This record gives sequence, C-alpha cells and structure tokens, in this order.
Amino acid sequence: MRVLLVGAGGVGTAVTRIAARRDFLTHMVVSDYDLSRAEATVAALPEAGDRFSARRLDASDEEAVRRVLVEERCDVLLNATDPRFVMYLFRAALAAGAHYIDMAMSLSAPHAEQPYRECGVKLGDGQFELADLWADSGRLALVGMGVEPGLSDVFARYAADELFDEIEEIGVRDGANLTVEGYEFAPSFNIWTTIEECLNPPVVYEQDRGWFTTAPFSEPEVFDFPEGIGPVECVNVEHEEVLLIPRWVDARRVTFKYGLGDDFIAKLKTLHALGLDSTAKVTVQGEDGPVRVSPRDVVAACLPDPATLGERMTGKTCAGTWVKGVKNGAPREVYLYHVVDNQWSMREYGSQAVVWQTAVNPVVALELLANGAWSGKGLLGPEALPPRPFLDLLTAYGSPWGQREQE
Repeated sequence: MRVLLVGAGGVGTAVTRIAARRDFLTHMVVSDYDLSRAEATVAALPEAGDRFSARRLDASDEEAVRRVLVEERCDVLLNATDPRFVMYLFRAALAAGAHYIDMAMSLSAPHAEQPYRECGVKLGDGQFELADLWADSGRLALVGMGVEPGLSDVFARYAADELFDEIEEIGVRDGANLTVEGYEFAPSFNIWTTIEECLNPPVVYEQDRGWFTTAPFSEPEVFDFPEGIGPVECVNVEHEEVLLIPRWVDARRVTFKYGLGDDFIAKLKTLHALGLDSTAKVTVQGEDGPVRVSPRDVVAACLPDPATLGERMTGKTCAGTWVKGVKNGAPREVYLYHVVDNQWSMREYGSQAVVWQTAVNPVVALELLANGAWSGKGLLGPEALPPRPFLDLLTAYGSPWGQREQE
C-alpha cells in the first residue's frame, strides 16, 4: 500500500512512527506546507529505510494534491491536517481516484437564527453532499477515523453487534488526568480544533427528533473514568460521532461529552468574549506594515505546540463509549474504552499520549484495508465496518482496549 500523508504535525508524525513498525506499508509520502517539518519527520525514521519520503505540499491546493497522488501512485490519502483543509483533500482524492481517510470531518456553521436549538450546517455535511460521487467512483472515503471520532464509533458498532439487543443511548465520554509542568494553559491537542468544537453549539441526536443543538458546555455530568483517572466533569461538545453513529447504528439517543474542567472552560469563554476565537482576519501592525491575521491563529501561535509537550506531561488519557440498553430482556450499561499512559507512549514512540492515541487508529484502518479485512466503497464512517478485526488488531499493536460493566 502506498499512502500520501498530508500533515506532519504531532498526529502526522505519530502516524509515521507507528506505521514504520508495520510491514503492510510499501511507501508513505510525508507531506507538509513546511518542507523542513516533513523532512524532519522522515529523518527520525532511520529504521524504515526508503519506505518514507518527504514533499512540500499545500493542503489547500487541490490540483497539486491530486497531482502528487497520481505521480506517487498512492492508493490512499491520509488527512492529518486540521478541519479547514478537509474539503480540499477530500475532493483531490476523489479526482485522483484514490481512497481517502480523515480524522475530523468538514466544518459546521451555526444556525443563523436559533444556533442553540437547530442545526445549521452540520459537521460532515460538505462531505456527505459528495457521497454519490464517491459511491460511483468505486473508491472508499472513510471519514472520522481517529480516536474520537473513530475508535469511539467502532465501539458503538461492537456494542450494537455483540453486547445489546436494544440501545437506549450511546454516549461518547472523553476524560484525562494529564498535567503539563511549567504551563498554566497548554492544551494537549490542536487549539484551533479545540476552540472550534468546544465553542460551537453541541449537537445531540434523538430518534424521535433527529439532530438538534444545545448551548456550549451544557448538561454537565460527572463520569468515573477507568485505570486511575477517576471522576471528571464532562459537558456537551460538538463532535462527529453524534453525526455519524445514528446513520449506521440504531440508538434512541447519541451524545458526546468531554471532560474539560472549570478552568479550561473559563479560558475558552474568555477567548470567545474577547473575540479571540474568531477565524475572520483582522488588520494588525507588523514590522513591515499592516498584516492580515485571524485572532484564532494568533492564539495558536502563542501557545506551545502540543506535540512538544510530551516530556513535561504526566498522566493518562481515556477515550470511550458508554452504552445503555437491554440484553436478553435485562437492562445493561457498559463502557468500552481505550487508555494511553503518556509515560508509555513517550517511552515507546516518542509521542505524547493524546496525539499517539489519535494516530494509531488510522494506521490500524490502513492495515485492515491493505489486508482486505475492511473493504467498501463510497462514504462510510467507522461504524459501517465490522468492529472485531479492528479491535483485535489494535490489541496486536500493543495498545489493548477495555470493557467495564457499569453498576
């Protein structure tokens, strides 16, 4: 399998370190707008021989991306950029006749009049508009194949297939006890994406109502996370699982809640109050005259790169799917989860826990596509494919998942 990886940031770099240990990969072209970053990612893989190469590539240049896919004879485009570039890469892969995988879907836009009640443009709507073209192409667009969305969706399908006869609610719950020494505010994941998903109106799905929105940080609940993480308050956050799971899994309600903490929420609210979450460019005075820049990009530039925080970070991160329903006539609740200890991921791969946990899942998916255990055409979410091969292979990668019966 030949893969074009677009984006050599923290997650993209972790992808290469994981994929380099697997023999399904014939070649991976590591591309980034910053060629030196792509080159550094490849140079850090001396054991991989000539299976990795670096190229400069602008993710917003559809024709350039299409051309590289064809020139490099790539079977798959793996998108490891932030959601702003999804549609460019999605269309480029379609035009090139390549398969496509991403870890986050096309951006949403709030309803103009009732943003905290009705959906406007939903996450992934831009991609689903092209679903028929993907089906006609005979190629697969596997969307939302990170950890959340991604593994969380696989858990939802596994629960529906093997653990429940009827499902009342599927709730993705994410929490951690990670701390970063020396920083008062150092998000462990891309702040651009974090602002987008946390400050947008969260989406909830109910079978008799469809998709609707609530206010940011609504419906707080305390969820007890496994393996020593413990209780964390979680709140509603906009996320792809709520838009994907109901398309393929029968459940009366689907939610996503993230353990942010009061301090993190307060900082996000302050950014919003000051307009620093905006992506609209403003004019500021630079050394050589006026410069146009978006406030959110300035915030991102002022914060440390999450990929560089691993040495200062301690603790664990947990991604999982809580499911409530009925099995054999009796009520049942389970939590299917995946925990990564930062000390382990840094020792084994040199990548901090959050980016490593995100990166391992698309690599597992690539291997399943390469060996034929997963196949399909058109636009599919992870929950549309058989879960057992994925969960078994994830364990074989040395990062097992868990299942806890809820009392």
